[in-house]
Amino acid sequence: MSQSELTREVARRVFASEFNDSTYAFKESDDERAPNYALLPTGDRANRVFVVGTLTETEDVGDDSEYWRGRVVDPTGTFFVYAGQYQPEAASVLRDTEPPEYVSIVGKPRTYETDDGTVNVSLRPESIAVVDDETRDRWVVETAERTLDRIEAFEAWEAEQEAPESGSTAPTNEYAEMARERYDSPVVNYRNDVIQALESLETVAENDDLEATA
Repeated sequence: MSQSELTREVARRVFASEFNDSTYAFKESDDERAPNYALLPTGDRANRVFVVGTLTETEDVGDDSEYWRGRVVDPTGTFFVYAGQYQPEAASVLRDTEPPEYVSIVGKPRTYETDDGTVNVSLRPESIAVVDDETRDRWVVETAERTLDRIEAFEAWEAEQEAPESGSTAPTNEYAEMARERYDSPVVNYRNDVIQALESLETVAENDDLEATA
């Protein structure tokens, strides 16, 4: 096995709204050990993600053995996290943590198709840790920056494709092209989510200032 195969995939920072829209999963080789990727609507792939939010609810939904579900909320939506016997450390954090708490999670996206054809996206955690509000705020800012980077690369590629003089000289962006083919949601939606997320931090800061002067 090559060194590149031994290296873990970079964990992408992604908001809940985009994560939950990442319903298309794919592999880039026929090797049964090849990593699974979620296609992000902003034009990138993600084998692993890094998220931070408020753990608002936990529940053991297992039948024969413990299988914990957690709801983790960020400024744009909700991540659903599932951990069982194959993720014992993450499961123990969900079991022992009393919501609400800020948590950071590194994990893998997983898709599940319901009987009516709806595809749901959940997170299978590699690790979960309780964190402070500064860590959460920093994650929001960094995730906003990474999301905007993806959007700008997507829009630059799209503009080149639509320019009549581009022809065969237009730059390629494989994942942006896949996203445009697979998803209906325009990337401007995720730019609006970035604005919403950053505005939520400003609101929190203003409330903290009011409390400090009260």
